[in-house]
Amino acid sequence: MRIITWICVVLVCVASMVPLQATPKVTVSVDQTLLSQPLSGRLYLFTSKREGSPPFTGPNWFSPEPFYAVDLTLAPKMTVALTGVIKGFPKTLGDLPAGTYFFQALFDHDFYRSNHAKGVGNFYSEVVKIDWDGDNEFELRLSSVIAGKEFSSTKYHQQVRMLSPRLSAFFNRDVVQKATVVLPKSYYETTDKRYPIIYEISGFGGAHETMGRRHMQGSNPTGDAEVDFIRVYLDGQCKWGHHVYADSATNGPRGAALVEELVPEVARRYRTINAVEARFLTGHSSGGWSSFWLQVNYPETFGGVWSTAPDPVDFRDYQEVNLYSAKPLSLYHNPAGERRPLARRGETPMIWYVDFGKMDDALGRGGQLRSFEAVFSPVDQQGNPILMWRRDNGQVIPSTVKYWRQYDINLLIKRRWDAGLKQQLSGRLHVFMGTLDTFYLNGACDQIKATLQDLGSDAEIVMVAGKDHFTLMSPDVRQRIANEMAAQFLAYYQEK
Repeated sequence: MRIITWICVVLVCVASMVPLQATPKVTVSVDQTLLSQPLSGRLYLFTSKREGSPPFTGPNWFSPEPFYAVDLTLAPKMTVALTGVIKGFPKTLGDLPAGTYFFQALFDHDFYRSNHAKGVGNFYSEVVKIDWDGDNEFELRLSSVIAGKEFSSTKYHQQVRMLSPRLSAFFNRDVVQKATVVLPKSYYETTDKRYPIIYEISGFGGAHETMGRRHMQGSNPTGDAEVDFIRVYLDGQCKWGHHVYADSATNGPRGAALVEELVPEVARRYRTINAVEARFLTGHSSGGWSSFWLQVNYPETFGGVWSTAPDPVDFRDYQEVNLYSAKPLSLYHNPAGERRPLARRGETPMIWYVDFGKMDDALGRGGQLRSFEAVFSPVDQQGNPILMWRRDNGQVIPSTVKYWRQYDINLLIKRRWDAGLKQQLSGRLHVFMGTLDTFYLNGACDQIKATLQDLGSDAEIVMVAGKDHFTLMSPDVRQRIANEMAAQFLAYYQEK
C-alpha cells in the first residue's frame, strides 16, 4: 500500500506541472520479471533521428540528440508518465520539434560505471519509431537488461581483482580494484627473469579491458624498443565519470588505494622488478592527467611518466578560462558576451560550452564536466559534489574554485619544488600535447612548461605542432615514448 501511494504522488506531481499546451505523454513501465523490489536510479528517455544504433547509447559529444531524465525509485508494477515538462537536453520534452524519431527508455541503477549504456543490470526498452507532432501518447516497456561481459583471460592477458580495504571503508561497501595485465612473450621462456612495468590509465569513458585488447597475446607492446615490459592497464571509471586516481571527497582515496594496495598486489603476483626506476606511468586525456598527478604525488613509487594530452594541469587555463580571475567569470560566455567554445576541429569551434554544459547536466552523472567537479570539489550534505559553476548562466563560483586549488598540478609543483620535488622528479616528467588540441588543453600545458623552465627542471614538455587530441598519438609519438621508456630503464639497469 505504501508503494502504491508513493507512485500516485509522483504521477500527480509530474502531471500537476504540465501546462495546458504540453500534451505529449510517454508512459514507461517495467517488466515484472526484472524487478521484485523498489530500486532507485535515473530514468532516461532517449531520442534519435538515426536508424541503427540504439538511442540509449547516446548522447554523442559532437552530435548530441535530445534526451530527457528524471530521478525516481522504480517499483514493481509501477508506471511512470513522462509529460511535456520533463527536463532534458536541450529543453523539455514538450519542446521537441516535430519529426520522425526513434525513442528508447533506459533505467540506470548501476552506479559503479560512468556510462549508463554499459551499466550492468540496467533496464532498457525496445526502440519505437514515432512520427512526433507534440501531441503523442505511447508506451515504452523496460523489458531487457544490460548483461555483463566475462573477462577473457589467456596466458598473456589476465585480470587482477582485489578487494580494496581503503575504498570499501570509504564507501561502506565492498569495492574491488581491477586491472588488466598484459605479459610479454618472453615471460614464459624463463622462470627467474624479472621485468620492469608500465601502468597505463584509461581516458574518459575508457576501460581497462578494452585497452588490454590492443595488444595481441604475447606481443611486445613497446614495438622495436629494446626492453620487454609488463603492462598494467588501469580503469579510471566510477559513478561520476573518471576518478583520475586522485584522493577526493566524492570518489574516495583512489590514489592511496592504487599505490598502497594494487601496486603491491601486482608485484606479488608477477615477476616485476621491485624498484621505483623500473615502474613507469602513462595515459591519455583524463588518463594523461591521472598519470601526471600520480607521478607528482607519489615519486617514491613511480620512476617516470609519459603523459599525453592531459586534462587541465593549470587552472589558469581551464580550457581557455582562468578560474582564478578576480573578475566575475562565465564559462558560457567571454567578457565580450560571445559564446565560449569547448571543442574544435582544427581552428573551427564544434562544441560550445553552454550547449555541452546543458547536455552534461542533463545526464546527471557520468559526464565530463560533472566528473571534474566530483574530483576537485567538496561535497554537500547529501554527499554530492558541489558545483563549480552555475548551470543557468555558467558563472564560476569562487568558493568552489578555492577548494580546487589543491588539485592544480602546476601550483602543487611550485609549492613542493624546493621541499624535495626538484630531486624526486629529475628526469621523470614527459608530457606530449598537440598545439591544436581538440578540447583546448594545450594552453594549460604551455603554462606548466613555462613554470618548469623557470624552476630549472629537466622536464620534457613537447608541444606537437598541428596535432589535436586524437591525431597526437601518431606511430612516431608512440614509438618515441616506447624508446624513451626503454632507454630510461636501461640507464638504471646498466648502472646496477
